[in-house]
Amino acid sequence: MTNAVKLREPGLARLRALTRLLDDLLPIPFTRFRIGLDPLIGLVPVGGDAIGAAISTYALLVAARLGAPVAVLLRMCGNIALDAVVGTVPFLGDLFDFGWKANRRNLALLQRYELTPGVVTRGSRLLLAAILLLLLLILAGAFVLAWFILRYLSHHLW
Repeated sequence: MTNAVKLREPGLARLRALTRLLDDLLPIPFTRFRIGLDPLIGLVPVGGDAIGAAISTYALLVAARLGAPVAVLLRMCGNIALDAVVGTVPFLGDLFDFGWKANRRNLALLQRYELTPGVVTRGSRLLLAAILLLLLLILAGAFVLAWFILRYLSHHLW
């Protein structure tokens, strides 16, 4: 085992332990599903999802120490942000928290990056490009809709 791998292993081991704690701590009886502390923290009114997201950012620190590229870090941020934002929606967000498991996704992404850095980086860049394209299309659609609304109002009010 090389020194680089030895240096990386403690961070990954801590990240695995944190992921288990947050996403997979307890089995749900009579099912294959497991639940961690993250969805339970998300049930705390007002700031539960923000607290969960703050704890989840540890994965970003580990990934940065391992030298993960910006595209992978942004993808990990996206997983955390989606978990936190959707988690704020009453009831539906809580159900989403039980299934999304952003920490497990980020750990898997980081482990895949360790095995095949080029593939994961390219995939992350493609995903980020698709998200940016989708956001641009939504923004363009909003502008077109606003233009039609303003045009309609100007014809009927003036």
